[in-house]
Amino acid sequence: MMEKKLKGSQRKYLRGLAHDLKPVIQIGKHGVTPEVIRQIDLALTDHELIKIRFNEFKDEKVELSAEIERQTQSELAGMIGHMAIFYRENPEKEKKIDLRKC
Repeated sequence: MMEKKLKGSQRKYLRGLAHDLKPVIQIGKHGVTPEVIRQIDLALTDHELIKIRFNEFKDEKVELSAEIERQTQSELAGMIGHMAIFYRENPEKEKKIDLRKC
């Protein structure tokens, strides 16, 4: 897991940034498969901040989000309805999101 957890102000900032984002991943009838985890991992590497929509497994979204966090070493910035917002800093790329000001 990541060495430091997001502060509340950072989560709020990330949720604000995610407001206009479209979901890049949708969880469907097959659930969170290894391929879905791989796609989430790639999206986090490219974008740092992503939205995931739960079209299925809506009752298990909290547990599945915790599993996604663990497997992708990301953090859940928030959940709005059936949409989850995940963040993972990419130290290899130019900073897209600066959490120091939060």
